[in-house]
Amino acid sequence: MPTDFASILVLVVSCAITFTAARVLGRKWREKRREKEEAAKRAGESRQVRRARERRQHK
Repeated sequence: MPTDFASILVLVVSCAITFTAARVLGRKWREKRREKEEAAKRAGESRQVRRARERRQHK
């Protein structure tokens, strides 16, 4: 009986750790992808559009 409880406890703890790690890594991956897409969009901007965006950000 105690080994059954220990096994279930180990399973629950390992699932919790896996879930937490997946959320953190997924969040970082999405953030990097968003930054990459933003950089690609900015690379295609004209100088006028870029300066207008920079003026809006500094206000």
